[in-house]
Amino acid sequence: MTTTRKQYSPKFKAQVVTEAIRGEKTLSQLGAQFKVHPIQIAKWRKAALEHLPELFVDGRTRQAGTGQAETDALYEQIGRLKVELDWLKKKVGMLD
Repeated sequence: MTTTRKQYSPKFKAQVVTEAIRGEKTLSQLGAQFKVHPIQIAKWRKAALEHLPELFVDGRTRQAGTGQAETDALYEQIGRLKVELDWLKKKVGMLD
């Protein structure tokens, strides 16, 4: 017998987290109200509070930072592939 995990929609999670952040009810009360384990609500609340500052970052700045890291990774990969290619060319040249 297999059991499937419950999957909650982002809208539902946002509603639960909003109630948890308000602090009007305890996690146990919210768990009973929304039929979600209180530890799960605490995890969602923690994740929401950790990612909240990212919502207010200027989009242009955020994209520029991630683009630079991606570019650096690609240049690193190009360098490795070039070294491999040179090595293979040298080995094939030795066989002829």
